Amino acid sequence: MLLWPLAALTSFAVIFALTAWVGSSIPRNAGWQEPATGIEIMIETNGVHTAIVVPTVTAQKNWREDFPIDHVLAPNRPYTHVSVSWGEREVFLNTPTWSDLSLPVAINAATGGEGLLHVSHYVRPALSRNHRPLTISHDEYAKLIALIEKEVLPEAERQSYRGYSDYDVFYNAPGTYHLGRTCNQWTSDTLAAAGIRTGWWTPMAGGVMKWIPQVETD
Repeated sequence: MLLWPLAALTSFAVIFALTAWVGSSIPRNAGWQEPATGIEIMIETNGVHTAIVVPTVTAQKNWREDFPIDHVLAPNRPYTHVSVSWGEREVFLNTPTWSDLSLPVAINAATGGEGLLHVSHYVRPALSRNHRPLTISHDEYAKLIALIEKEVLPEAERQSYRGYSDYDVFYNAPGTYHLGRTCNQWTSDTLAAAGIRTGWWTPMAGGVMKWIPQVETD
C-alpha cells in the first residue's frame, strides 16, 4: 500500500517539473530588448532561489530609506548594492541550508505560507554565472522601484528578523506563498510587471535565469 503514495508523489514531481519547464519557456514581454544605456541591475541565484539586485543609491532611488543599513549587524561597510527577494516565512527563517528543510515546513509553504522579504547588502558584487547583470531603462527601473516598494510595509507594521550573516535581514511582507506564487515566481512577476522579458511560470530558479544572459568572466 505504501507504493501508491510514493507513486503519486513521484508523478506529481514529474508533472510539476514538466509544466515548470514549459511554463518558464513561454515569454512575457517577448519583444523586450536590453537597452544600450540605463540602470544596471543583477539577477542572482543560489541554484534554488532568485533575487533582484539593485544599486543602493541612484538619482531615482535611495534604498537606504526602505532598508536602513543599521538593520544589519555590520552597518559600517561601504555597501553599493541591495539584493531583494520574497519568499515563505518558515522556509526563510528556519532553513539556513536546504538540509534543514523539514517535510512539515515544505508542505506548509506549498499550501500557503506567510510572505517575508530577504534583503542583503553587498559591496561591489562580482559578476558570475550566478550573478548576472541586466541593463534596463530608467522608466523600467522606475516601475521596478514601485513594485519593490509595494512589498515594504509601513515602519509601524514592519518587523525585522536576523539574517543568515552580518549583512542581511528579513522583514515581514504582504502576500501568501504557495506553489502558484513561489519565490522565483515573485522574481519573474516583478520583472515582467516592470516590462522586462521573462518566463510566464517560473517556480524554479532555472526558469528565471534562462532569460538572463550569462556573462564571461576571467
